[in-house]
Amino acid sequence: MQRRAVTGVLAASLLLAAGCSSEGSPPGQGAAPSPTTARSSSAGQAAGEAAPPAKGSVRVLRTVAEGLNSPWGLAQLPGGGLLVSSRDKATITRIDEKTGKKTELGTVSGVAPEGEGGLLGIALSPRYASDHMIYAYFTSASDNRIVRMLYDARKPAGEQLGAPDTIFKGIPKGVIHNGGRIAFGPDGMLYAGTGESGERGLAQDKKSLGGKILRLTPEGAPAPGNPFPGSPVYTYGHRNVQGLAWDGKQRLFASEFGQDTWDELNAIKPGDNYGWPVVEGRSTDPKYHNPIAQWHTDEASPSGIAYAEGSIWMAGLRGQRLWRIPLKGTEASAPPQAFLTDTYGRLRTVASAGGGKLWLVTSNTDGRGSPKKGDDRILELEVR
Repeated sequence: MQRRAVTGVLAASLLLAAGCSSEGSPPGQGAAPSPTTARSSSAGQAAGEAAPPAKGSVRVLRTVAEGLNSPWGLAQLPGGGLLVSSRDKATITRIDEKTGKKTELGTVSGVAPEGEGGLLGIALSPRYASDHMIYAYFTSASDNRIVRMLYDARKPAGEQLGAPDTIFKGIPKGVIHNGGRIAFGPDGMLYAGTGESGERGLAQDKKSLGGKILRLTPEGAPAPGNPFPGSPVYTYGHRNVQGLAWDGKQRLFASEFGQDTWDELNAIKPGDNYGWPVVEGRSTDPKYHNPIAQWHTDEASPSGIAYAEGSIWMAGLRGQRLWRIPLKGTEASAPPQAFLTDTYGRLRTVASAGGGKLWLVTSNTDGRGSPKKGDDRILELEVR
């Protein structure tokens, strides 16, 4: 298989910044401000678009599976079944969503788990029906990279994954801020959220792959139409992007970890600068794209996001809750609303299950949570 690899700046920091929110260090002292919404600097209020109700609802339908180890990425198979990646074990497991039965596909070779790094996001090829390829973002001994692997369910359990084919490499790695979310967009291109690995300056450096949203072809080349010719960089000025989702009109949104003050939900506009490390949260400087909603780090530390029923749904790690952000265009149409607060612990990944339902993955075995019997788990939710 032809390999297309792009090399970037491999500047990684192994030092945790004081007070760094990362994926959920202990909460700070004092009362946390309420989440706030802001007008996006892009064309936000779309004339003629209806907003969902200001208040929504969440109902937990059932526990799909439990007893998972450091689950991170989730992908739904078209013929039934959920694939879940384990950050620390570097395995991919298939879950029967009807019975909860777990079948390990195999271990992804080359993964070097450390801190917040390991086997992170997974996604199915847009041509999965014919090529049976699984894409994965992981931390290796030298960098973060994206690979693809053949999945052959006819082989014995534990032997169903082919050898990883590296399509993109050179994303800076660190003990913290490795990003890791990947998703194929409505345009068939592969999007990846990266972190600045704790080295702040990488986020504003358009030649670095750290602190960015990247847009690639399925083969790993810079996608046609990217804002910076010949570059995989789609947007920059990010601290640590771990959530990507598109609304019903194919508009992209991303969640981002703040440091001491504000976590963010952003509407993504190609080529825009999202401010880190110059600003955190909203800014009065027009050259930085403002978030559409922001939260104190005690209330969020967001990872995965999904779009359903006219809203973005955002999983909170340190915040230990699920946020609903109703949309009108690329703006929040009402204040964010929290659900499941402190009920299931840290929440890592949320994905649309169709028909007003979501899959929700907890994250209590990642070294920062407090595991309980049965954790970690996948839940099925009904949302409005």
